[in-house]
Amino acid sequence: MKQQPGKRKPALWGLLLLAACAAAPASRAAEQGPQLVYSWPVNAGPLDPRGYSPNQMYAQAMVYEPLVRYTAAGTLEPWLAEAWQVSDDGKTYTFTLRDGVRFSDGTPFDAPAAKANLDAVLANTQRHRWMELVTTLDHVEAPERLTLRLVLKHPYYPTLMELAQVRPLRFASPQAKPGQPAGTGPWMRAESRLGEYDRFVRNPQYWGPKPAYGEVMVKVIPDPNSRALALQAGEVELIQGAAGEITAGTFVRLRDQGYATALSAPLATRTLAMNTGRGATRDLAVRQAINEAVDKQAIIDKILYGLEPRADTLFASNMPYADIGLKPYPYDPARAAHALDAAGWTLAPGASVRSKGGEPLAIELVFLGTSALQKSLAEVLQGELAKIGIHIDLRAVEEGALVRRQRDGDFGMIFADTWGAPYDPHSFVSSMRYAGHADYMAQRGLAIKDELDKRIGQVLASTDEQQRAEQYRFILTTLHEQAVYLPISHLTAISVRRDSVAKVQFGSTLFDVPFETMTPKQGD
Repeated sequence: MKQQPGKRKPALWGLLLLAACAAAPASRAAEQGPQLVYSWPVNAGPLDPRGYSPNQMYAQAMVYEPLVRYTAAGTLEPWLAEAWQVSDDGKTYTFTLRDGVRFSDGTPFDAPAAKANLDAVLANTQRHRWMELVTTLDHVEAPERLTLRLVLKHPYYPTLMELAQVRPLRFASPQAKPGQPAGTGPWMRAESRLGEYDRFVRNPQYWGPKPAYGEVMVKVIPDPNSRALALQAGEVELIQGAAGEITAGTFVRLRDQGYATALSAPLATRTLAMNTGRGATRDLAVRQAINEAVDKQAIIDKILYGLEPRADTLFASNMPYADIGLKPYPYDPARAAHALDAAGWTLAPGASVRSKGGEPLAIELVFLGTSALQKSLAEVLQGELAKIGIHIDLRAVEEGALVRRQRDGDFGMIFADTWGAPYDPHSFVSSMRYAGHADYMAQRGLAIKDELDKRIGQVLASTDEQQRAEQYRFILTTLHEQAVYLPISHLTAISVRRDSVAKVQFGSTLFDVPFETMTPKQGD
C-alpha cells in the first residue's frame, strides 16, 4: 500500500509505549482463555484511531470499529450503526446507533462520543485530506443519544465505503487516558514492549460474540525468515497477511512440509508508477515499451511462485467500475524495441543502452530496501528491460526516504500498489489529485492531468450511476492508454498455521486479521 500522510514522531510513540506498559495489569478477567501467538515486523504503535505510521492497521482494526462494516462479499453491513437513511439530495446521512455498546474503559458509545471523534478528524482536515469524505464533510450533529447525522457539502457516493475503512473514521473513548487506547472492538491492548511484543486481551465490555481466545500475543519479528523459523519451532502459531510476512518461496516450502496454508482471493494490484514528468519515462513510447517488454508471467512463476494472478490493468475487473474491457499490453519485446526505434531511442553500434539526442535511456527504479520481494522484483525488471536497451538504475531506500521521494516525485519508476477494497477504486483515484502521493507525481507530466483531476472530482460527487460509470471509464482508459502504470500481479494474502489453530479466515481487506473468528483446535 502506498504511504498515507501523517507519520508520528518516534519520540512521542516511545512515551505512549511507556504509558501503555505502565498500564499492563489490565483486567485479568478479560484474559481468561487460551492464547494465540501471532507475529508482526514492528510494534503496533500508539493505536491512535486517527493516526498513521507507526500505527499498524491490523491492530487498529482489532481495537476500533466502524459505523458500517465491509464484508468479504463486497457488501456493507450494519455495525456500530444499526440502520441509516440518506436524504434525497444525497447530502445528509442519519445513523441509528447500536444501543448498549461501551468502550473498553466502560464509557458508553453514543452519538456525542461518535461526534467527538469525527469532530477531531475535521479539526485536522489537512492531515486526512487524502480521504475525500473528510474534505466533503461539512459538520456532524448528535440530535439524540443514539442518532448521529453527517451533513456533507455535496453528494459523495462512496460515503459509506469510506466510513468502513480502518482509519481515520473509527471511534475511541473520549475518556481514554493517554497511552491506554480504548475502543469498542473485541480486543484491547494490555501490554506492549518495544521491539518484543504487543499483548491484546478480550475486551470485557464487548457487545458482540466473545472471542474464543482470551488473548493474542503479537511477537515482533522483523525478519521473514526468522518468522518462519519461529513457526516451525512452535514459538508462533499463525502467520497471516499481505505485507510480505514471509516470502513466496517460504510459503511454498511450508506448504510442502505439511503446514496448513491458504491463499486469499485477489485483494489489490501490485504495480509500479512511471514518472511522466521527468527523465525518459516522460516519453509515452518508453512507458508503452516497458509494458510490452516485461514478461509478467515469468516473474509471477519465478519470484511469486505462482501465488498471484497476472495483472494487466490498474484495478482488477472485479473492482467497481473497472470491468471496462481495456486491452492488455501484449508481452512482445520485439514490438517494444521497434517502437523505441521509431520514437528515436536507438542503439548505437556496440552500445547496450539506447539514447536519444544524447540522452541515455536510463531510469531510476526506487524500492523499499527492507523489502526482499521488492528487491527481487526490481532486479528481474532490470534484467528484462536491459534486453531491449533500457538501463534501470536500482535505488534501495528506507521507508522515510521512500515517502519523501513519493511526495517530491523523485523517481523514474516506483512501487505504487493499490489499496484494495474498500478503497479501490474511489479512494485510490481520489488520492491521485494530491501531491503527497506517488500517483499525482507520476501523472503530473500528462497534458491531460488537469482534466483527469476534474473528472475525478466529478465522479466522486456524481449521483447518476451511468454518468459515474462513464467518468470512471474515461479516467481508467486514459491512465491505461498513457501507460502510467506497469501492473504486475494482483496481491493475495497468505496464511500459514500450526495445527493448534482452527477456523482461520481472511479479513475482508488487506489490513485486518479476524482473530475473533479463530478458535483453538479441539482434541480428537
